[in-house]
Amino acid sequence: MQKLNHSQTIIKLDKICFSFTSENVINDVSLEIHKGDYLGIVGPNGGGKTTLLKLMLGLLYPQSGTINFFNSDIKDFKDWSKIGYVPQRSNIGNDSPITVEEIVAMGRYAKRGLFHFPTKEDKEKTLDALMQVDMLDHRNSLINDLSEGQQQRVFIARALASEPEIIFLDEPTAGVDIKTQKQFYSLLRKIHKELGLTLILITHELDIVAHEATELVYINRTIEYYGDPEEFLKGKYFHELIGKGGINH
Repeated sequence: MQKLNHSQTIIKLDKICFSFTSENVINDVSLEIHKGDYLGIVGPNGGGKTTLLKLMLGLLYPQSGTINFFNSDIKDFKDWSKIGYVPQRSNIGNDSPITVEEIVAMGRYAKRGLFHFPTKEDKEKTLDALMQVDMLDHRNSLINDLSEGQQQRVFIARALASEPEIIFLDEPTAGVDIKTQKQFYSLLRKIHKELGLTLILITHELDIVAHEATELVYINRTIEYYGDPEEFLKGKYFHELIGKGGINH
């Protein structure tokens, strides 16, 4: 595990609360994420992982507390090209005739805007992103002709195309086999180390992320653990997760 550098906080959550009804889904959550972190977020089903992700992506706003991105309140934050996102599943239809290169080129929208004529730089950044994930040879393939593991590499490339500083990943290996999981985490390790990106990963694969991430958050409505991933495996929350069937082990 690499040495941590907490000199630069890029995301700060301060006493966040959020509820859909009368009961808080997120309760009094405070967290600082630093430049270069590889943060794994785990917790039981219904513990608030997805809600926390949506709050950090600005898709939901807290009822109380504040979220700051790069020293700016999230409601005032404009430079969303700094933020990449890799979803759990694609929303592309099975018959969509869209190519790998076209998918990755969409990542340039955050940088240039939706209605712009692609530039030479856009093309270069798109191909460079595909090269980073070893999918350049598939640039003319249809996205739905690829395996799930290959598709997820393409979605990482789409996130990379905007030249982000942070990439959020929402259970990106859900439903794939062990071999594909290992290949995927190897790729994350590569881009974290070589590109110096901050990664925020929601996952159920605790055994893997505990040996990959620099830090781990366990959330069950509130943050009950934040620290070294391998130390987490020795504590009570790990056994609580196993008992509830909320994590893969």
